[in-house]
Amino acid sequence: MKFTAAQIAGILEGTVVGNPEAAVTKLAKIEEGVSGSLTFLANPKYTPYIYNTQASITIVNSDFEPENDIETTLIKVEDAYKSFSKLLEYYNQVKLNKTGIEQPSYISDTATYGEQLYLGAFSYLGDNVVLGNNVKIYPNVYIGDNVTIGDNCVVFAGAKIYSESVIGHTVYIHSGAIVGADGFGFTPNENGEYSKVPQTGNVIIEDHVDIGAGTTIDRATLGSTIIRKGVKLDNQIQIAHNVEIGEHTAIAAQSGVAGSTKIGKHCLIGGQVGIAGHITIGDRVRIQAQSGIGRNIKDDEVLQGSPAFNYGEWNRSYVHFKNLPKLVKKVNQLEKKSK
Repeated sequence: MKFTAAQIAGILEGTVVGNPEAAVTKLAKIEEGVSGSLTFLANPKYTPYIYNTQASITIVNSDFEPENDIETTLIKVEDAYKSFSKLLEYYNQVKLNKTGIEQPSYISDTATYGEQLYLGAFSYLGDNVVLGNNVKIYPNVYIGDNVTIGDNCVVFAGAKIYSESVIGHTVYIHSGAIVGADGFGFTPNENGEYSKVPQTGNVIIEDHVDIGAGTTIDRATLGSTIIRKGVKLDNQIQIAHNVEIGEHTAIAAQSGVAGSTKIGKHCLIGGQVGIAGHITIGDRVRIQAQSGIGRNIKDDEVLQGSPAFNYGEWNRSYVHFKNLPKLVKKVNQLEKKSK
């Protein structure tokens, strides 16, 4: 896609300083800008790069005045960072605005879909699937029977959505994600063998949720596994059966949540965190990376460690831990003196 400085300024309500016909086809960091690229300057420490950048267009704050000659065309806006983010969002919308049904693909006779559907090649829509308007299904996606997907959703290549799943509006599901696979339910017998417990529930994903690549969300044994409105899940996360994650909680990569745990609203959970099953985590909880959570957590707690405990106490304890070799040496010296 090609945009001129005049077109970009129109989108951002900015002012062009330089060549309004300067054109760009790609984005770049200011220090790596080349001809035909668009960049931005928001952090003052990157200001020196603007005098050497080869980027054709640079978005800057309205109060920026160059102290030396520059080659790049400027677009002056109130807030360069926010404007660049807005442009990225606009660019993404244009890039994802595909429509039509590619072949080969399979659509059950009982499936229905709204306007502006994009269905990529080798994708599958099962019986009684209901898709809203402006849904984008990329190639090699499987959507099982009785799945409902709301308006403005995007399911990227290779994702799998098992039967009975219910997905709200404006949900992004990235490649390799699996929604609705069986929960890890087995019961041992007297011989130590395991029998499978049927997983008859489903997964409910509310509006404005993002699900990262390779993330798996298991269906409930009974009832529903629920991902509430605005939740953000990074790549390679495991959400087990009957888990409920509260609104606007964000979880970083490689974390795992065991079955039937309830996580509150507006929590921030770092990477590689392990959360045990059948516990409750309150609202606005902060959990540092690689922590292990095995107990109920109250609202507003900040935790670190495995097993995790108060973040401030963990930092104070770590000071002593780092000094353990010195302390041991000192104890040994005192013991020698006392003999």
